[in-house]
Amino acid sequence: IYADPAKRLELYFRPKDPYCHPVCANRFPTSTMLLRVRRRSKKKQQLDTQEQIQPEVQFEMEILGIVTTVYKFQGMSDFQYLAMHSGPDGKQTSMYDKVLMLKPEKEEFFNRDLPLYIPPPIFSRLDTPVDYFYRPDIQHRSGYNNPQVSGENLIGLSRARRPHNAIFVNFDDEEIPTKPLDAAVQNWKKVCTNPVDKKVEEELRKLFEARPVWSRNAVKANISVHPDKLKVLLPYLAYYMLTGPWRSLWVRFGYDPRKQPEAKIYQVLDFRIRCGMKYGYAATDMPVKAKRSTYNYSLPITVKKQGSHTVSVHDLKQGLGSAGTSGAKKPPSSRYKLKESVYIFREGALPPYRQMFYQLCDLNVESLQKIIHRNDGTESECTERDGWCLAKTSDDLRDSMSLMIKQIIRSTRPALFSNTTSSEDGKEQLAYESGEDEDDEEEEEEDFKPSDGSENEMETEILDYV
Repeated sequence: IYADPAKRLELYFRPKDPYCHPVCANRFPTSTMLLRVRRRSKKKQQLDTQEQIQPEVQFEMEILGIVTTVYKFQGMSDFQYLAMHSGPDGKQTSMYDKVLMLKPEKEEFFNRDLPLYIPPPIFSRLDTPVDYFYRPDIQHRSGYNNPQVSGENLIGLSRARRPHNAIFVNFDDEEIPTKPLDAAVQNWKKVCTNPVDKKVEEELRKLFEARPVWSRNAVKANISVHPDKLKVLLPYLAYYMLTGPWRSLWVRFGYDPRKQPEAKIYQVLDFRIRCGMKYGYAATDMPVKAKRSTYNYSLPITVKKQGSHTVSVHDLKQGLGSAGTSGAKKPPSSRYKLKESVYIFREGALPPYRQMFYQLCDLNVESLQKIIHRNDGTESECTERDGWCLAKTSDDLRDSMSLMIKQIIRSTRPALFSNTTSSEDGKEQLAYESGEDEDDEEEEEEDFKPSDGSENEMETEILDYV
């Protein structure tokens, strides 16, 4: 806990009880000293039996060190839920020996008839008292419409998401949009108020003229633009594909990749680095960062959320000038740019993350391009799974890329492969995995932190643009 400043210290009153709900302490900086105090008492020699003895007391103090961090338990203890059952006569019966499996049990253990015991799925997210005052309805700005109330959204977010007015297109949709929504135009005009924004708009227009389909991370690697501004700019120039071989990509208005065979080079490839015993190396053996791990999950109450800075329209209008960026390490021209490795695959280099979304034209390896262009000039049908490519082209690309990555790991850590044996033809047949240790869930919207790469190579952007 001490190693992670964002976590809170947990105290369990019943450490051996798995149903014990802890109290949490917040972390505070301090400048105090740790003292060791010794109290020594020495009895005086008794001269008279009637005289009371007064011991001689001495104190010794020693400074052991400086305390820089302290944890304070300022919250209230939450309700505790015991594994108990109340009988008809009101007698409480413990169920710990019936619901807890402390050792491997036989089938009879699971087939016993037991009273229904369902612990709460979650406890309170707050441990400090707050004053709640009944307030009148919130007065929204003009043009806001309350969302329709239905059984699906009675329990939802505390506020409606801010619309960015992107147009979403499915692979089965017959028509594609040729221009943005009026609201998207107004949003960008409202934000675009300085020469820097005008320049960014022109740079993005040139990108879409040279290449009609882009991923968001590819755009970030070619243009330095604040991510909150990019959310407003992309719906102004392109639409978003939800399904099919161009899913999660931005397509220039008026361009339909389903009718252009040459658009196959812009298709997306979902690639995940394979690891496991059958590949000769585990996940911990790879110097590649995982998107997220379920082993490090923390309950919301145990995480101390940092106060985020809300970006307002006024902040966006300030552009990317030098004002207010004196402490920035990068110059404004490249402050928000990502590295090329977040969207380009090269031979001899490991991907920055274990799950990557590449466009086929960004696979800069000759052997991979040969697989992609096997059917050049003979494309007859665009399918939702393979697009304009031959069937199982994605599987062939993943196999080749996995072999390249394995060779890189073999060269950097040969001890991992000392006991492995190759097949007769020297090629290792690697079956395609669905990525058990990776998530397909949509990334939650997080506060922007400039970095060299994203936690996920290409975040699912639907939540940002609805």
